[in-house]
Formats: sequence, C-alpha cells, structure tokens
Amino acid sequence: MRFFLHGVHVPHRKNTAETPAERMPSPKVVTIPMSMHIGKPATPCVNAGDEVFVGTLIGEQNGFISAPVYSSVSGVVKEFVDILLPSGAIGIAAKIESDGNMTLDESIEAPVVTDKASFIEAVKASGIVGLGGAGFPSYVKFNVPEGKEVDALIINGAECEPYITSDTRTMIDRVDDMHDAICAICEYLGINKVIIGIDKNKPKAIAKLRELAENDSRIKVVVLPSLYPQGGEKVLVYHTVGRVIPAGKLPLDVGVIVANCTTIASIGGYLKTGIPLVSKCVTVDGGAIAEPKNVIAPIGTPIGNLIDFAGGFKENPRNVLLGGPMMGIAVENLDMPVMKNTNAVVALTDAESEPKRETACIHCGACSSHCPLSLNPRSFMYAFHNGDAEKLGKLRIDICMECGCCSFVCPAGKPLVEVNKLAKGIYRDYLAEKKAKEEKENAK
Repeated sequence: MRFFLHGVHVPHRKNTAETPAERMPSPKVVTIPMSMHIGKPATPCVNAGDEVFVGTLIGEQNGFISAPVYSSVSGVVKEFVDILLPSGAIGIAAKIESDGNMTLDESIEAPVVTDKASFIEAVKASGIVGLGGAGFPSYVKFNVPEGKEVDALIINGAECEPYITSDTRTMIDRVDDMHDAICAICEYLGINKVIIGIDKNKPKAIAKLRELAENDSRIKVVVLPSLYPQGGEKVLVYHTVGRVIPAGKLPLDVGVIVANCTTIASIGGYLKTGIPLVSKCVTVDGGAIAEPKNVIAPIGTPIGNLIDFAGGFKENPRNVLLGGPMMGIAVENLDMPVMKNTNAVVALTDAESEPKRETACIHCGACSSHCPLSLNPRSFMYAFHNGDAEKLGKLRIDICMECGCCSFVCPAGKPLVEVNKLAKGIYRDYLAEKKAKEEKENAK
C-alpha cells in the first residue's frame, strides 16, 4: 500500500476557475528581461532604435542551460536597462515601445519536425521554459541523454496554491494544444505512457482531460487529493507512479520526464504556428482586486497594467505577490514585468496577509510532521542561528523546496521558510569555501 506524502490543506480560493482568459491590449511599453529562465541570461541581439515585431528574436540563447528571448509586441527598441528581478538579482532587459499593432514577424513559420533531433531544436527555438514557476529551459528536459531510459511523461496539472487558476484554464481551453505536444513527445522520444496528475478541486478540467484520455490509450488521468504542495515535482512523481526521486537526483534518474501542463500546451501551440513564447496567461486575484480574472498578457507587461485591466484595486493591498501566497514573491513596485514563468499576480488585503505574532517554539513538531520531504525545519532554525553550516548539510537543507508548509502550520509564527532560504545561502558559502580549501591543498 502506497501512502501519500505529508502536506497541508490550504484554502482553495479558486475564484477565477470559471473565468476564461481575456487577452489584454498591447501596453505602451514592455520591459523584457534577458533572464527569465534558470541558467545563463540570453545575449541581446538587437540595438536601441531597431524595429521589432511580435516574435522577433531579441536575445540569443547563451550556452546549454539558457533560452532565447523574443519581442512580445511590435514597435521600437528604446533602450536596454538594468532591472531588479524577482530573484533579487539585477538583470538586463529590453525596453520596447509598442506601436499597438501587434504585427507578427514575417519570418515566423511552423517548424518542420521529423525526428527527435528536430523536435528538440524546435522546442529550443520556441523559447519555452518550465511555466509552472521553475523556468528550466524545456528543450534540455526533453533531450534525454544516452544511457537514460524514460518510460513515462508526467504532466503537472496539480495547481495547488490558493487563488491561481491559469493552469486550470489551460487544461480547459487548450486541451488540443496539449494533445498535439503529447503526440509529438510520444512519437519522437519513444514514450508510450503519459500521466496527467491533477488535484480533485478542478472538476471541469478533469472532465476535459478524461475525454482526451478516452480517445488516446497512452494517456491516464490521475486525480489526486487537494493537498499542498501536490504540484511539487518529487511529490507528484511519488503520487502518480510511486517512484522516489533521491536527494540530488532528477526525474530522469527514475525514468520520467515531468512538465507543467501550460508548458506542454505551449509546445503544442508552437509546433502548429511557429509563434514563440511571447505571452502568458496570468491569474489576477486577491481580496484587493476589483474584478479578479485570468489575463493573457504580452511578456514584459508591467503588472500594474494587469491590475488595471482587472478593475484596479478596490482597497489598498498590504502585499502584491508574483505567484501565490505560499511561494509567491512580494514585489517592490507595480513596474515589475510579466515574465515567462509568471502565473499569477495576487494582491492581498490586511485581513488576508496579517502576519502571525511570533512566540516561543513549543516543540510541537508540526513543522516536521507536515513537511512533504520529512525534513526538520526546527533544527534548521537552530543550526542557522548558531551559524552551523556543517549541521545544516547533515540535516539536508539543500533538498528543502521552500514550499512554506512549515511556516503555514507553525503555531508560534516562526518564519521558518524564510530561515530555510537564508540557511541555504550559508550552506552554499560553506561548500564553496570547503571546495576552495581542498583545491588549494591539492595544488601544493
């Protein structure tokens, strides 16, 4: 008998699940970062004053773990600027003044795909990255190296954070695009088993996917309990195929590829049209939003424009997040652009985001018992405050996925997930210093 990994029951608040996405008008200016993916930033390949169109390449892939970047509007490149990225890093971005016409680049055409190599090249050229939040270049994930055997594609439809429904709309509105990508992946990668994991609070999406599975015997829909963080990669793999991804390993190491449902749909769309990733469906919600909705926005659109398109604020927000309340990042201002992996803008009221009053730890163990990876956040906290990087390593701080379950359940209001993030930094520094010391000793 297989047991479900731990997690927490969070409020669903899927207010926009029944709301088809609306395409917003072109903004006057978009700011498109060269770094919207894990790995090296793209290298700018246009200059200030250049005319661009929707789908014009403006940033070339820079290395194996990287992805190209395309203009999301037609207009003129005004300048390249440094901007603060959600990660806290400073990155280069192209500021493009839109002409409002959204004219498609005349060079765009559907790719010719005949085998695995041309499929991988197509996914690489699309600029598509993991759209569930990670931002890992998708072509790398599908480029299965020699010696690795993959027998299943797992599609992540477990959109488990409160408020967010952009993936839900993908599974309802873009099921044909999803199927086109599934067929291509099965044909060119030799995969004959496709599992779509979806939590049970999405009945319309489940019905759509089951209809798809009825007509394609390779596809199986696995309905999962509505438990956060059901969409975590390790959690999803265990709950769908019963395989455990060891610490430091990838899904490929247990014979599966995991991809977000919107990533899959975007690949299917690109194979049909040749239009690269230039727009994103974003849920705009939260108690401070006047008219919550799903919005299709050009990449680079200031999030303030999305909020205006959703009726603006009905009251002053306490926090505006990119993403949901469990793993989202608070933004400094509303000029922050929509990026490739932006799935939600959530504006929370005082009542929704009032922080817990921090008190003394009562050693209840709730943080450990709810951690999906059976880690010990309380011990992380003590090791962090003691500056004990070696202890953090022994406790496996490196595999914490920062889901926030520990902070959510802590009755003492301890900022455990924030501590975990800082503790990872201490541990990385410790490893770097240890490596440098070993190299110096070996050089003697």
